[in-house]
Amino acid sequence: MAIKVGIVGAGGMASYHYDGFTKAGARVAAMADMDTRRAEAFARVRPVERICTDLTGMLKALPDLDAVSVVTPNKFHKPLVLEALEAGKHVFCEKPPALNAGEMEQMLRASKKANRTLMFDFNNRARPESVAMMRYIREGVVGKINSAQASWVRRAGIPGFGGWFTTRALSGGGPVIDLPHMLDLALYFMDYPQPAWCLGGAFYDFMDNRAFKGPWGIPDSDTGITDVESSCHAMVTFTTGQTLMVRCSWAEFVERETVSVSFQGTKAGGKVERLFGIDGVDGTSIDSCRLFTEEYGVQVNRDISTEKDETMGRIGQAANFIETLNGAAAALNTAEEALILMKIVDAMYESAASGGPVRIP
Repeated sequence: MAIKVGIVGAGGMASYHYDGFTKAGARVAAMADMDTRRAEAFARVRPVERICTDLTGMLKALPDLDAVSVVTPNKFHKPLVLEALEAGKHVFCEKPPALNAGEMEQMLRASKKANRTLMFDFNNRARPESVAMMRYIREGVVGKINSAQASWVRRAGIPGFGGWFTTRALSGGGPVIDLPHMLDLALYFMDYPQPAWCLGGAFYDFMDNRAFKGPWGIPDSDTGITDVESSCHAMVTFTTGQTLMVRCSWAEFVERETVSVSFQGTKAGGKVERLFGIDGVDGTSIDSCRLFTEEYGVQVNRDISTEKDETMGRIGQAANFIETLNGAAAALNTAEEALILMKIVDAMYESAASGGPVRIP
Protein backbone atom coordinates (compact mmCIF):
# COMPACT_ATOMS: atom_id res chain seq x y z
CA MET A 1 0.00 0.00 0.00
CA ALA A 2 1.30 3.43 -0.94
CA ILE A 3 2.56 5.74 1.78
CA LYS A 4 0.08 8.58 2.39
CA VAL A 5 1.55 12.05 2.86
CA GLY A 6 0.05 15.39 3.79
CA ILE A 7 1.83 18.63 2.89
CA VAL A 8 1.59 21.68 5.14
CA GLY A 9 2.25 24.89 3.21
CA ALA A 10 1.61 25.54 -0.48
CA GLY A 11 4.75 27.62 -0.99
CA GLY A 12 7.25 27.33 -3.81
CA MET A 13 9.05 24.25 -2.45
CA ALA A 14 5.81 22.25 -2.04
CA SER A 15 5.78 21.28 -5.71
CA TYR A 16 9.21 19.65 -5.41
CA HIS A 17 8.08 17.73 -2.32
CA TYR A 18 4.96 16.54 -4.15
CA ASP A 19 6.89 15.50 -7.26
CA GLY A 20 9.52 13.64 -5.25
CA PHE A 21 7.00 11.85 -3.06
CA THR A 22 4.88 10.71 -6.01
CA LYS A 23 7.95 9.73 -8.03
CA ALA A 24 8.84 7.32 -5.21
CA GLY A 25 5.32 5.85 -5.22
CA ALA A 26 3.71 7.78 -2.36
CA ARG A 27 0.25 9.33 -2.48
CA VAL A 28 -0.15 12.97 -1.48
CA ALA A 29 -3.55 12.86 0.19
CA ALA A 30 -3.87 16.40 1.55
CA MET A 31 -2.63 19.96 1.34
CA ALA A 32 -2.98 22.38 4.27
CA ASP A 33 -2.51 26.14 4.07
CA MET A 34 -4.07 29.03 5.97
CA ASP A 35 -4.69 30.57 2.57
CA THR A 36 -7.07 27.98 1.17
CA ARG A 37 -7.10 29.72 -2.21
CA ARG A 38 -3.39 29.05 -2.54
CA ALA A 39 -3.90 25.41 -1.52
CA GLU A 40 -6.71 25.04 -4.04
CA ALA A 41 -4.55 26.56 -6.78
CA PHE A 42 -1.83 24.03 -5.94
CA ALA A 43 -4.34 21.17 -6.07
CA ARG A 44 -5.51 22.20 -9.55
CA VAL A 45 -2.01 21.48 -10.86
CA ARG A 46 -1.01 18.61 -8.56
CA PRO A 47 -4.13 16.76 -7.44
CA VAL A 48 -4.72 16.09 -3.74
CA GLU A 49 -7.80 14.55 -2.15
CA ARG A 50 -8.42 17.08 0.60
CA ILE A 51 -7.72 20.74 1.34
CA CYS A 52 -7.29 21.81 4.98
CA THR A 53 -6.47 25.08 6.71
CA ASP A 54 -3.90 23.68 9.15
CA LEU A 55 -2.08 20.57 10.32
CA THR A 56 -4.46 19.97 13.22
CA GLY A 57 -7.41 19.80 10.83
CA MET A 58 -5.45 17.60 8.44
CA LEU A 59 -4.57 15.08 11.14
CA LYS A 60 -8.17 15.00 12.33
CA ALA A 61 -9.55 14.54 8.81
CA LEU A 62 -6.96 11.98 7.76
CA PRO A 63 -5.75 10.07 10.84
CA ASP A 64 -4.31 7.35 8.60
CA LEU A 65 -1.61 9.62 7.14
CA ASP A 66 1.83 8.02 7.32
CA ALA A 67 3.88 11.18 6.94
CA VAL A 68 3.76 14.96 6.99
CA SER A 69 5.77 17.40 4.91
CA VAL A 70 6.40 20.89 6.34
CA VAL A 71 6.86 23.78 3.88
CA THR A 72 6.36 26.95 5.95
CA PRO A 73 8.34 29.96 7.21
CA ASN A 74 11.11 28.87 9.56
CA LYS A 75 9.38 29.97 12.79
CA PHE A 76 6.71 27.32 12.33
CA HIS A 77 8.99 24.36 11.62
CA LYS A 78 9.39 23.28 15.25
CA PRO A 79 5.74 23.41 16.37
CA LEU A 80 4.49 21.69 13.22
CA VAL A 81 7.18 19.01 13.31
CA LEU A 82 6.46 18.32 16.99
CA GLU A 83 2.71 18.11 16.37
CA ALA A 84 3.20 15.65 13.53
CA LEU A 85 5.66 13.49 15.47
CA GLU A 86 3.40 13.42 18.52
CA ALA A 87 0.62 12.21 16.23
CA GLY A 88 2.86 9.32 15.19
CA LYS A 89 3.76 10.59 11.72
CA HIS A 90 7.10 10.54 9.93
CA VAL A 91 8.23 14.05 8.97
CA PHE A 92 10.03 15.67 6.06
CA CYS A 93 10.77 19.35 6.74
CA GLU A 94 12.13 22.18 4.64
CA LYS A 95 15.45 23.76 5.51
CA PRO A 96 16.58 25.20 7.84
CA PRO A 97 15.66 22.57 10.42
CA ALA A 98 14.67 25.18 13.02
CA LEU A 99 15.41 28.68 14.29
CA ASN A 100 18.24 27.43 16.50
CA ALA A 101 19.92 24.36 17.96
CA GLY A 102 17.68 24.34 21.04
CA GLU A 103 14.60 23.90 18.87
CA MET A 104 16.34 21.23 16.81
CA GLU A 105 17.24 19.32 19.96
CA GLN A 106 13.56 19.23 20.96
CA MET A 107 12.64 17.90 17.53
CA LEU A 108 15.33 15.22 17.69
CA ARG A 109 14.12 14.05 21.10
CA ALA A 110 10.53 13.96 19.86
CA SER A 111 11.46 11.85 16.83
CA LYS A 112 13.23 9.33 19.06
CA LYS A 113 10.35 9.22 21.52
CA ALA A 114 7.85 8.64 18.69
CA ASN A 115 10.22 6.22 16.92
CA ARG A 116 9.56 8.07 13.68
CA THR A 117 11.84 9.24 10.87
CA LEU A 118 12.67 12.97 10.77
CA MET A 119 14.47 14.23 7.69
CA PHE A 120 15.16 17.62 6.13
CA ASP A 121 15.33 18.99 2.62
CA PHE A 122 19.10 19.21 2.27
CA ASN A 123 18.55 18.68 -1.42
CA ASN A 124 22.11 19.36 -2.57
CA ARG A 125 23.14 15.93 -1.25
CA ALA A 126 20.91 14.46 -3.97
CA ARG A 127 22.42 16.50 -6.82
CA PRO A 128 24.10 14.23 -9.41
CA GLU A 129 27.42 16.04 -8.83
CA SER A 130 27.26 15.41 -5.08
CA VAL A 131 26.26 11.77 -5.53
CA ALA A 132 29.21 11.25 -7.90
CA MET A 133 31.67 12.99 -5.58
CA MET A 134 30.45 11.04 -2.56
CA ARG A 135 31.15 7.81 -4.41
CA TYR A 136 34.82 8.76 -4.79
CA ILE A 137 35.01 9.80 -1.13
CA ARG A 138 33.48 6.56 0.10
CA GLU A 139 35.73 4.47 -2.13
CA GLY A 140 38.79 6.05 -0.49
CA VAL A 141 40.00 7.97 -3.54
CA VAL A 142 40.10 11.24 -1.59
CA GLY A 143 41.52 9.98 1.71
CA LYS A 144 40.81 12.02 4.83
CA ILE A 145 39.46 15.49 4.10
CA ASN A 146 41.59 17.90 6.12
CA SER A 147 39.97 21.16 5.08
CA ALA A 148 36.99 22.41 3.09
CA GLN A 149 35.36 25.61 1.86
CA ALA A 150 31.58 26.01 1.68
CA SER A 151 30.21 28.93 -0.29
CA TRP A 152 26.80 30.21 -1.37
CA VAL A 153 27.24 33.82 -2.41
CA ARG A 154 24.90 36.09 -4.33
CA ARG A 155 25.58 39.46 -5.84
CA ALA A 156 21.96 40.66 -5.72
CA GLY A 157 19.76 38.02 -4.17
CA ILE A 158 17.82 39.41 -1.21
CA PRO A 159 14.46 37.55 -1.23
CA GLY A 160 12.22 40.58 -0.79
CA PHE A 161 12.27 43.39 1.76
CA GLY A 162 10.08 43.47 4.85
CA GLY A 163 8.65 39.96 4.46
CA TRP A 164 9.28 36.91 6.60
CA PHE A 165 12.69 36.23 5.06
CA THR A 166 14.06 39.54 6.38
CA THR A 167 12.28 39.41 9.75
CA ARG A 168 14.52 37.66 12.29
CA ALA A 169 11.61 36.62 14.52
CA LEU A 170 10.13 34.63 11.64
CA SER A 171 13.24 33.46 9.79
CA GLY A 172 15.92 33.21 12.48
CA GLY A 173 18.33 35.26 10.36
CA GLY A 174 19.48 36.04 6.83
CA PRO A 175 21.66 34.00 4.46
CA VAL A 176 23.40 32.07 7.26
CA ILE A 177 20.16 30.26 8.10
CA ASP A 178 18.50 30.60 4.69
CA LEU A 179 21.41 29.13 2.69
CA PRO A 180 22.82 26.32 4.88
CA HIS A 181 23.07 23.87 1.98
CA MET A 182 26.78 24.21 1.26
CA LEU A 183 27.62 24.08 4.96
CA ASP A 184 25.63 20.84 5.12
CA LEU A 185 27.21 19.44 1.94
CA ALA A 186 30.73 20.18 3.16
CA LEU A 187 29.99 18.50 6.50
CA TYR A 188 28.49 15.55 4.59
CA PHE A 189 31.68 15.13 2.56
CA MET A 190 33.74 15.46 5.77
CA ASP A 191 31.68 12.72 7.51
CA TYR A 192 29.94 15.24 9.78
CA PRO A 193 32.73 15.73 12.35
CA GLN A 194 32.07 17.19 15.79
CA PRO A 195 32.63 20.98 15.72
CA ALA A 196 34.84 22.64 18.33
CA TRP A 197 35.23 26.38 17.64
CA CYS A 198 33.81 29.06 15.37
CA LEU A 199 35.03 32.56 14.48
CA GLY A 200 32.93 34.68 12.17
CA GLY A 201 31.69 38.08 11.15
CA ALA A 202 28.34 39.25 9.76
CA PHE A 203 27.61 42.30 7.61
CA TYR A 204 24.44 44.31 7.01
CA ASP A 205 25.56 46.68 4.27
CA PHE A 206 22.85 46.19 1.65
CA MET A 207 19.73 45.37 3.65
CA ASP A 208 18.23 48.79 2.96
CA ASN A 209 19.08 48.89 -0.76
CA ARG A 210 16.34 47.68 -3.12
CA ALA A 211 18.87 47.38 -5.95
CA PHE A 212 20.08 44.16 -4.30
CA LYS A 213 16.73 42.33 -4.49
CA GLY A 214 16.85 38.94 -6.20
CA PRO A 215 14.87 37.96 -9.31
CA TRP A 216 12.52 35.86 -7.18
CA GLY A 217 11.27 35.86 -3.63
CA ILE A 218 8.29 37.46 -1.93
CA PRO A 219 6.70 40.90 -2.41
CA ASP A 220 8.21 43.84 -0.56
CA SER A 221 6.44 45.35 2.45
CA ASP A 222 7.11 49.00 3.16
CA THR A 223 5.98 48.53 6.76
CA GLY A 224 7.89 45.27 7.27
CA ILE A 225 11.08 44.53 9.18
CA THR A 226 14.59 44.15 7.78
CA ASP A 227 16.80 43.11 10.70
CA VAL A 228 18.94 40.26 9.32
CA GLU A 229 22.45 40.09 7.87
CA SER A 230 23.25 40.40 4.17
CA SER A 231 26.41 38.27 4.43
CA CYS A 232 28.56 36.27 6.83
CA HIS A 233 32.04 34.73 6.68
CA ALA A 234 33.30 32.23 9.25
CA MET A 235 35.83 29.54 10.08
CA VAL A 236 34.94 26.36 11.96
CA THR A 237 37.38 23.92 13.55
CA PHE A 238 36.56 20.36 14.60
CA THR A 239 37.66 17.97 17.32
CA THR A 240 39.12 15.81 14.53
CA GLY A 241 41.56 18.56 13.51
CA GLN A 242 39.62 19.34 10.32
CA THR A 243 38.77 22.92 9.35
CA LEU A 244 36.00 24.55 7.32
CA MET A 245 35.64 28.01 5.83
CA VAL A 246 32.05 29.23 5.28
CA ARG A 247 30.89 32.07 3.00
CA CYS A 248 27.24 32.96 2.57
CA SER A 249 25.53 36.07 1.27
CA TRP A 250 22.36 37.43 -0.24
CA ALA A 251 24.07 40.62 -1.37
CA GLU A 252 27.79 41.11 -1.86
CA PHE A 253 30.08 42.42 -4.58
CA VAL A 254 31.04 39.12 -6.21
CA GLU A 255 31.21 38.25 -9.90
CA ARG A 256 28.05 36.11 -9.96
CA GLU A 257 25.96 33.85 -7.78
CA THR A 258 28.07 30.81 -6.98
CA VAL A 259 27.26 27.66 -5.00
CA SER A 260 30.20 25.39 -4.23
CA VAL A 261 32.03 23.07 -1.89
CA SER A 262 35.78 22.59 -2.28
CA PHE A 263 37.88 20.25 -0.16
CA GLN A 264 41.47 19.11 0.26
CA GLY A 265 42.08 15.47 1.16
CA THR A 266 45.20 13.42 1.85
CA LYS A 267 44.90 11.66 -1.53
CA ALA A 268 42.90 14.13 -3.64
CA GLY A 269 40.99 17.37 -3.57
CA GLY A 270 37.68 18.12 -5.17
CA LYS A 271 35.06 20.70 -6.02
CA VAL A 272 31.32 20.57 -6.66
CA GLU A 273 30.02 23.84 -8.07
CA ARG A 274 27.02 25.55 -9.61
CA LEU A 275 27.49 28.86 -11.38
CA PHE A 276 24.10 30.49 -11.76
CA GLY A 277 23.29 31.99 -15.13
CA ILE A 278 22.39 35.51 -16.12
CA ASP A 279 18.75 34.90 -15.25
CA GLY A 280 19.69 34.38 -11.61
CA VAL A 281 17.84 31.08 -11.47
CA ASP A 282 18.48 27.50 -12.51
CA GLY A 283 17.75 27.58 -16.24
CA THR A 284 21.13 28.79 -17.51
CA SER A 285 23.32 27.52 -14.69
CA ILE A 286 26.57 25.62 -15.18
CA ASP A 287 27.25 22.59 -12.96
CA SER A 288 30.61 20.91 -12.50
CA CYS A 289 32.25 18.16 -10.49
CA ARG A 290 36.05 17.87 -10.42
CA LEU A 291 38.79 15.91 -8.67
CA PHE A 292 42.38 17.16 -8.26
CA THR A 293 44.94 14.44 -7.71
CA GLU A 294 48.34 13.03 -8.64
CA GLU A 295 48.90 10.02 -10.90
CA TYR A 296 52.30 8.54 -11.81
CA GLY A 297 54.06 11.68 -10.63
CA VAL A 298 51.83 13.98 -12.65
CA GLN A 299 49.26 16.46 -11.31
CA VAL A 300 45.88 15.45 -12.76
CA ASN A 301 42.47 17.16 -12.88
CA ARG A 302 39.46 14.95 -13.52
CA ASP A 303 36.21 16.38 -14.85
CA ILE A 304 33.37 14.09 -13.78
CA SER A 305 30.41 14.13 -16.13
CA THR A 306 26.91 13.91 -14.62
CA GLU A 307 23.36 14.57 -15.73
CA LYS A 308 22.11 18.13 -15.29
CA ASP A 309 19.47 18.51 -12.59
CA GLU A 310 17.83 21.93 -12.67
CA THR A 311 15.99 21.10 -9.42
CA MET A 312 19.35 20.83 -7.59
CA GLY A 313 18.30 17.47 -6.13
CA ARG A 314 15.03 18.73 -4.64
CA ILE A 315 12.92 16.00 -6.22
CA GLY A 316 15.58 13.38 -5.49
CA GLN A 317 15.79 14.30 -1.80
CA ALA A 318 12.00 14.17 -1.37
CA ALA A 319 11.95 10.81 -3.14
CA ASN A 320 14.68 9.56 -0.80
CA PHE A 321 12.43 10.31 2.19
CA ILE A 322 9.76 7.96 0.84
CA GLU A 323 12.34 5.36 -0.18
CA THR A 324 13.76 5.50 3.37
CA LEU A 325 10.31 4.84 4.84
CA ASN A 326 9.82 1.96 2.40
CA GLY A 327 13.20 0.46 3.29
CA ALA A 328 14.33 0.87 -0.31
CA ALA A 329 17.19 3.30 0.44
CA ALA A 330 19.29 4.67 3.26
CA ALA A 331 18.39 8.13 4.52
CA LEU A 332 20.41 10.88 2.85
CA ASN A 333 20.33 12.93 6.06
CA THR A 334 19.51 12.50 9.73
CA ALA A 335 18.17 14.58 12.59
CA GLU A 336 21.43 14.07 14.49
CA GLU A 337 23.32 15.75 11.64
CA ALA A 338 20.79 18.58 11.58
CA LEU A 339 21.53 19.29 15.24
CA ILE A 340 25.27 19.60 14.51
CA LEU A 341 24.53 21.98 11.64
CA MET A 342 22.28 24.17 13.79
CA LYS A 343 24.95 24.34 16.51
CA ILE A 344 27.35 25.73 13.90
CA VAL A 345 24.72 28.22 12.66
CA ASP A 346 24.16 29.40 16.25
CA ALA A 347 27.92 29.76 16.75
CA MET A 348 28.30 31.79 13.57
CA TYR A 349 25.72 34.28 14.81
CA GLU A 350 27.14 34.33 18.33
CA SER A 351 30.69 34.92 17.14
CA ALA A 352 29.57 37.65 14.76
CA ALA A 353 27.76 39.39 17.60
CA SER A 354 30.58 39.07 20.14
CA GLY A 355 33.50 39.64 17.78
CA GLY A 356 35.38 36.67 19.24
CA PRO A 357 35.71 32.89 18.92
CA VAL A 358 32.88 30.71 20.24
CA ARG A 359 33.22 27.19 21.61
CA ILE A 360 30.60 24.85 20.16
CA PRO A 361 29.12 22.41 22.72
